[in-house]
Formats: sequence, C-alpha cells, structure tokens
Amino acid sequence: MSSGAGGAVADRPAETPANPTVADRAAINPFAALQGLLRRPMSSYYLLLASSGLLLAIGLAMVLSASSIDSFRTSGSAFTEFSKQAMWAAIGLPAFWLGLRLRVRAYELLAYPLLLVSAAMLALLWLVPETIGGIRVNGAYLWIKLGSIQLQPAELAKLGLVLWGAATLLHKRALLGVWKHLAVPLLPVSGVMLLLVGHNDLGSMLLLLIVLLTLLWVSGVRFRVFGGLLAVGMVGVVALIFGKGYRMDRITSFTDPFAVADDEGYQAVHGLLALGSGGWWGLGLGQGREKWGYLPEEHNDFIFAVIGEELGVIGCFVVILLFGVLTYAGLRVARRVEDPFRRLVAASCTLWLAGQALINMGAVANLVPITGVPLPLISAGGSSLVLTMFIVGMLASFARAEPDAAAALHARGRTWWSKMWGIPLPPLPGEQAARPPRQRGGRGGPARNRAKSTGGPPGSSTKSRSGGRR
Repeated sequence: MSSGAGGAVADRPAETPANPTVADRAAINPFAALQGLLRRPMSSYYLLLASSGLLLAIGLAMVLSASSIDSFRTSGSAFTEFSKQAMWAAIGLPAFWLGLRLRVRAYELLAYPLLLVSAAMLALLWLVPETIGGIRVNGAYLWIKLGSIQLQPAELAKLGLVLWGAATLLHKRALLGVWKHLAVPLLPVSGVMLLLVGHNDLGSMLLLLIVLLTLLWVSGVRFRVFGGLLAVGMVGVVALIFGKGYRMDRITSFTDPFAVADDEGYQAVHGLLALGSGGWWGLGLGQGREKWGYLPEEHNDFIFAVIGEELGVIGCFVVILLFGVLTYAGLRVARRVEDPFRRLVAASCTLWLAGQALINMGAVANLVPITGVPLPLISAGGSSLVLTMFIVGMLASFARAEPDAAAALHARGRTWWSKMWGIPLPPLPGEQAARPPRQRGGRGGPARNRAKSTGGPPGSSTKSRSGGRR
C-alpha cells in the first residue's frame, strides 16, 4: 500500500540495478573478484611467478633459521649454509630466465642430450662412484663432485625424461593404441632410467614414475595399458624396497617410530616433536629448539618440521596453500595451451613438483615413509633449486603462450624489460599448426601414420586403433 496519493510504495522490493557495480557483484557472489582475476589473460603467468617467488623467499628465510646453529658450530658463522643457498638462488635466476627465453624447438632439442648425459652419470655413479668423485650419503651415492660443485644426476634425469618422453609420445601419438609402438622405445628407456635412479635413490625414482605415468595419462594411453604399467611400476618399487635393508627398516619404523625412537625412528620422532610444539602460531622465527642438534637434516629434507615449530599451523598452511596455487597454475597452463608438447611437459613438471612436495611434507608428518626428497624451492640444495627455478621459468613461458595471453601480449607489444632481457613474444593462436609434420606425429604427419595403422588411405573413414581410452 502507498502512504498517500503521491507517496512511495512501502512494500515494493528494491530493484536490482541494471548495471551492478563491483560492490553489488561482490555482495551477490563473494568470489566474483577472484573469478574476475582468474579470467584475465595473464592470470596463469602471474600465479606462477607469485607462488614460486613467495616459496623461494620463505625457503631462504627458513634455511637461515634452520641452519644457523649447525653452521655456527662447524664454521664459526651462522650464515655459512644460508650464503650457499643464496648463491644458488642467484644462479637460479639466469636458469629461470633461460627457461622463460627458450622456444619449444629448443626444449625438443635438449631432450636427447639431457637424457643421455644423466643416464651416463647415473651409470658411472652406480659402477665406479669413487672414480668420478661420487659422494656417499647414508649408504648411497647420490651426488657427483665436479670441482667445487656438487651435482645430483637424478635431478637431470627427471627433466630429461619429461622432455624426451613428451617428444617421443608426440612423435608416436597417432599409434599409441598399438602396443609395440608404445613399448619401443619409451618403456625400455624409462625402465632403465627408473632402475638407474632407484638403485641409490628410491624417492627420486618415485618422482620419475610420477613423470612417466603423467606423460602416458595426458597423451591418452588406454586404461588397460596405463593400469598394467602402473602395476609393473609398483612391483618394481616393492622389489627395490626389499633389495635394500635400510629401506625395509624405514618401512617398519614408519608404522611406530616411537617404538624405535633411539634408532631408525629417531628422525621421524624429532620431526613430529617439532611439528607438535609449534601450536597455531609457532614459537617465533629463529626460536625453534629441535635444530639445536636434535633434528637431523633440519635445513634440508626436514625443513618443513622447522617451519611447523617456528611458524606453527598457520605457517604450514601458507606453504601448503602456495604449493596448491603453483599446482593449480601449472595444470591450468597444461589445460589451456594449444601445443601438445607444451601440454605434456607442463602437466608432467607440475605433478612432479606437487608430488615431491607431498612426499616431503608427508614424510615429516609421518604420513608416508621417509624417502629423502627435498621440499621444492624451500629446502637447502643447489642442483634441486636451480633446476626447479628453470622449470618455473619454462612453465611461465608456456603460460605466456596460452591463446588469450599470447593475443594480449601481441596487442600490447614488447615492453622495455622484455626487449632488455630478450624475452620473445609467444606464438599467436593457430601458429603452432604451421610446424613441420614430423614434430606433430611422426613422418608424414598423423594422417599418414593413421593410414598405416588402419590399412586405409589418409582421410578414409576407417577408424584408427589409436582412439581414446577404453
């Protein structure tokens, strides 16, 4: 009813504005601002840079805090280990720039040399470790000393398998439904690499297995083939566990570390004590107690325990959230890029880093057995940090190649900083189709390979055996 002849209607609901403001949309949908940010063309690129940059900053701060006591005791300076990590981070910046700068063709050319060099180094580290300067840690040779530099060949093997596996699957993608084409050469080469790495480093072998399975999954291998390979991989992992006595000790101590707290369970127990003593907000940066000679590898494999002790549940949650953002951004790039090589590499590298983070944090929380893999971008270690920064740069270059991002970058033109650092513009949408047929599915292209597998001419209606998963 109205209050008078010319009065306003009292019970009429307020009308929604024809053009709602940002505040109106936020009131209707609290995630509207976030959705708007994610719809921007360069969202994947900035998410990668922000999450990896924050993780690197947290890592440098925590390496300084976790290693200060041990560094002072051994060298008289609390900054010895931190200085090394800062130096490796500085070396990682050119590696990041190189990953951002290289084109897809360069990554394809790097595939074979990386795989061969890493395989040769792993074989020599297995057969003649002392001759080539192998460094023995906890009963296994994991590093090679080259002058003043320590290199871990397993890190190169991961990247080599990613690039070589993606190029191989792309070359044979029209014939992936035929077992013999899938088995040669991908499976024998991958099996040799898994054996070479797994002999000394089971944790890195598990990451190689994640890389291989991701490559097969994204490339569209049939379910029965995928399941069979997964079963074979698990049998190999069990065999490697039983082949080394100390690995079985880790498995048995994992079930109840406090029962063997003075022996095999010592590291796991003190990691749990560090996590449990932090509470919600932690004891304060630099105020941890377990790093005073109680927790082994406090600045490396078990740095997440120091984070929990000094920064609490909130600090652990921030680190997990940042890894979640990094994983989301990498998988978003893999879903949105047009080029299949970029798609395979982006998905494999993203799940490699995510799997490594989960294995490390799970071991500290005693959710999985201890395998000795570092926490990406946070743990102390030169070769792992430099390689991870190179991978982030590579993912960032792929993010710039997303169709919307490439169109936006071409419309804006090259900025002064991209000219100064030599960062090229990504290809426009559709330009990847102009690459030679050999890069897209073997000699003669997918049509010719499809014709050979079905017995019909290119363009015939006969269905190929390399169809989707069944």
